[in-house]
Amino acid sequence: MTRRLTAIIEREGDGYVALCPEVDVASQGETLDEARANLKEALELFFETASPREIERRLHNEVYVTDIEVAVG
Repeated sequence: MTRRLTAIIEREGDGYVALCPEVDVASQGETLDEARANLKEALELFFETASPREIERRLHNEVYVTDIEVAVG
């Protein structure tokens, strides 16, 4: 079984940080591809080792990624 999840990746210093907001799992890497691959591995490990109760508690089925305009200064 597979599930499509959200990956938010941003540059941080010399590398990248990757976050899956649906289950609040994060990882990092030196490149964009490495951060994505490391997040995928972290998610697979989470789903392999977490109890069904933990997965249910942490899994957010509705996550929306959008932009918002705000006044600055």
